[in-house]
Amino acid sequence: MEKIKIYDTTLRDGMQAEGISFSLDDKVLIAKHLDEMGFDYIEGGYASSNPKEMQFFLAIAESGLKNSKIAGFGNTRRADATCQTDASLNAILACKTPAATLVGKCWDLHVTEVLRCSLDDNIKICAESVQYMKSKKLEVIFDGEHFFDGFKKNQNYAMKVLAAVIDAGADVIVLCETNGGCLPNEVFEITKTVKQKFGNISIGIHCHNDTDCAVANSLAAIHAGARHVQGTINGLGERTGNANLCTIIPNLALKMGYEVLSPDKIKMLTEMSRFVSEIANLSPATNMPYVGESAFAHKAGLHVDALRKNKKTYEHIDPSLVGNERRFLISELSGKANILAKLEKANITQDPQLARKILNEVQNLESKGYQFEAAEASFELLVKKIMGTYKPFFKLEKFHVAVEKDLYGKMVSQATVKLVVDGSTEHVVSESDGPVDALYSALCKSLERFYPTVREMHLIDYKVRIVNPAAATAATIRVVIETRDKDAIWGTVGVSENIIEASWQALVDSVEYKLLKDGKTPQSA
Repeated sequence: MEKIKIYDTTLRDGMQAEGISFSLDDKVLIAKHLDEMGFDYIEGGYASSNPKEMQFFLAIAESGLKNSKIAGFGNTRRADATCQTDASLNAILACKTPAATLVGKCWDLHVTEVLRCSLDDNIKICAESVQYMKSKKLEVIFDGEHFFDGFKKNQNYAMKVLAAVIDAGADVIVLCETNGGCLPNEVFEITKTVKQKFGNISIGIHCHNDTDCAVANSLAAIHAGARHVQGTINGLGERTGNANLCTIIPNLALKMGYEVLSPDKIKMLTEMSRFVSEIANLSPATNMPYVGESAFAHKAGLHVDALRKNKKTYEHIDPSLVGNERRFLISELSGKANILAKLEKANITQDPQLARKILNEVQNLESKGYQFEAAEASFELLVKKIMGTYKPFFKLEKFHVAVEKDLYGKMVSQATVKLVVDGSTEHVVSESDGPVDALYSALCKSLERFYPTVREMHLIDYKVRIVNPAAATAATIRVVIETRDKDAIWGTVGVSENIIEASWQALVDSVEYKLLKDGKTPQSA
């Protein structure tokens, strides 16, 4: 198996995505996860851009990475500076990293219009910068910015730049598809031309996703001879993003037969994807290939029926290879096979009559506005109720929610909950900025004396949908709540013409699912 070097630039290019700002601690955490997975290179940041970047390099040097090389990123020297006095080159040296990534111009348009120097001067700038960093005993990766656009406009000049940096001692020449406008056939042919001319040096590829082809372009370059690929976790990056390593890595390893990460590390990809989304405060893209929550989610009854007979019928790989899992969705479109598959997964005896009964109830409830695709915890509770094995953890006496606004405009919500648990009456009041949070807080406070693990729960998402908008203010409301604890995330649903009642239903399901998941036994209500 031929080795492909994986170069992650989440901490530099990924941070250029709109709305993304990693703290110093965030960057260190991400780098440690990447190192644990065995990435070959981690680009730490633009060394001269701001003090936080330099703090990262100092912090990560102390952490003692075991598998990955940290690369400092910067420009080739300025036209009006020497290598010895150039701020960017000296900032990279101050990072004390084993590798330096230098970005240089390969498109004559950028040389004349952006750098405002001669074409020959740019070649000299690139070559001298590489030679200087090599004299400091660093591995030098040359990122040929806009290489593909430059090649298409002036092939002779783009190739001259590469020849000059190779002669200066560059270890890797990376062909950058900076504007993201090329298609896979163009990337393949151009990379092949470079490989034929400079066959003895390691060639890399760096793609952006402006035509939604960044992954395909990266794979095309590998097919043409590149053996170093750059990208980011989840495809984070400027404009429409960079090539997504969460897709590239399994494609290289599982489809193309290359050595990238070890199989046990590839199984960490789904976790890594969701970890970075959490750090970035982004909702994970559920339809992301390989690692998305919906990547192996099956809804059509015919598909599920076939999958139960042979998993290869509607899955291109075993989800566990990338750390993901198979999911069977339940909706009014489901067939009996979906229900049987869910029962099978829950280790409940397969019973076609029970499956039909559950399916009928699902279809009945969804006609009233319920939806169980994002509320699998509510579905599991529904199954227990239909089977007659459900026992409530408490009995509601009443709840009351009040919202006040004072003369200064401050909003305060107060919720009162009265429950009976194990023959004991709990009467709790809680305040919060919002009525649902106040209700949730009062519910948990009522139960924590009997079930302390409810303290581990956190609401992480709250969605409201009007089911029948034509009814205006009398419309039915669907509330879906997503909850997490230290080791799981689950969804629950409630439906009512009253948004507080719909929220209460979803909250109760969430709490009861948590307690069942933890193996708790219901007290007598």
